[in-house]
Amino acid sequence: MNKSVEQLKILVADDSAVYRKVVEQTLPPDQYSILFAKTGQSAIDLFKQHCPALVITDWVMPDLTGIEVCRQIRASAQNSYTYIIIITSASEKERVVEGLEAGADDYLAKPFHPKEMLARVGVGRRLVDLHQQIESQNRLLKELALTDALTGLPNRRAVEDWANGQLSAAVRHGYSFWVVIADLDNFKVINDTYGHDAGDTVLKEFARILKRSVRSSDICGRTGGEEFIIIFTHADECNVGIVVARVLRQLREHDFSFGTEAVQVTASFGIAGFQGAGVPEFAKLINQADAALYVAKRGGRNRIEVTPTIQA
Repeated sequence: MNKSVEQLKILVADDSAVYRKVVEQTLPPDQYSILFAKTGQSAIDLFKQHCPALVITDWVMPDLTGIEVCRQIRASAQNSYTYIIIITSASEKERVVEGLEAGADDYLAKPFHPKEMLARVGVGRRLVDLHQQIESQNRLLKELALTDALTGLPNRRAVEDWANGQLSAAVRHGYSFWVVIADLDNFKVINDTYGHDAGDTVLKEFARILKRSVRSSDICGRTGGEEFIIIFTHADECNVGIVVARVLRQLREHDFSFGTEAVQVTASFGIAGFQGAGVPEFAKLINQADAALYVAKRGGRNRIEVTPTIQA
């Protein structure tokens, strides 16, 4: 059984009805979805609207030339790569270099054989597929670089990147910004007594509790070891306290069993908040939350401490 081929979207810009028909009859409709433009400007408009993977443009059109179409497509800086073929007449063939320098990937000279066009489009399709594979791998690598492998939560770098942008927005729009640092209590004892698999189970369950507890406008992450961070925006101290208390309760009440032994796990939390007209460094908020966490640890663990809200 032949594997079905996904349709590739192609934009064809040519003021000649004859050549538009040649393209339509040459490219298999089950493999290619074709958009037609009679002018350069309409080609640009269709490109912005549909983002085709491949563009075939005539050199001479009533308004914009194929060179200008090519340059505008390249200047639009799309996230994905577009393969461009410029069609020239025999008398314009010496200007092919100009087209390639403008960003075209290939060219066809009129009159062209339909099989030659099909072959060149096939080359373009293979290169488009390759670009898409590379882009997909790059997105995966970027995601892995910003994700904690064990819990699936954002890592320290991802949280810091997000937080630095949100701090500026908090000042600009006048909303609050809260940093919560959580540390699992006596976590080393769990690892030493029940093994690292047990410790990993605790970390992953705590991550699930955090993910269920934060809104899409907030963020939670694992910053290392048994330490986690939550950042809340658009919330007052009371609401932040309610959410953190719920997280602590859910962790404390979770049934962890290792072997034949049931184990209760708790955590300590330090909270620091900001709301004002200046932008504090994220590191300052982290230090404030860390100090509150230290107080919670010294106070017997399994508790929440809040530092006074920073007014910048």
